[in-house]
Amino acid sequence: MLAAKLTAYSNSNTVVIALTPGAVIVGAQIAMEIHATLMMLLTENITLPGENDPLAAISSDNTFTYNNKFSTGEIEEMHDEYLGFIESQRLEHLHHLHALLGHGGEIHRELLRHKVVILVSDGLSSGFSLDIASDYLKAIHIKKLIVVTPIASVAAVDKMHLVGDELICLSVIENYMETNHYYDDNTIPDTQGLVKILMTTPVNWVQRTDPPKPPTKTS
Repeated sequence: MLAAKLTAYSNSNTVVIALTPGAVIVGAQIAMEIHATLMMLLTENITLPGENDPLAAISSDNTFTYNNKFSTGEIEEMHDEYLGFIESQRLEHLHHLHALLGHGGEIHRELLRHKVVILVSDGLSSGFSLDIASDYLKAIHIKKLIVVTPIASVAAVDKMHLVGDELICLSVIENYMETNHYYDDNTIPDTQGLVKILMTTPVNWVQRTDPPKPPTKTS
């Protein structure tokens, strides 16, 4: 359903970026239908002891993004109190992300310049992942930014409007629960499996007129 709304970008200068492992499954279906390159933005959350929401997130190129759910004052207070913990977590997560890069499939800045970029999520409970992607992309001159998700909260849709030039959301949910709640099958491959999907998507570009096989993760 999402791919059907993106046919105008078929066989064009387009890159699909998955924001989460689950989004790789959704993004692969889109990329195969419109013949686009598929990448994944690797990030790790930094969550303070006793907190449910992450304070910040870090990407593999050391881009550090604070969660705007917290006020500036709260961020400054937590940063001062947990400076040592935050720094140790940053280094630990950065090392882990660099280790994952050895598997391939990571996003490459130089491949995004002057491209239409489609950010794909399997579900947006908030706009935090969009903030991370926006920080990552701000130094890159892209042609257009499209945000795509099957489901999103009201707050996330507001963020989609702020971040994207175009947005596609199949269902806006007022009382958003955990994303997995909205899927019948929550099976997500391990890292090697995800990289295989990323690397082989062009091989599976849809060339036929019959409907594609359903994705592993179905809403």
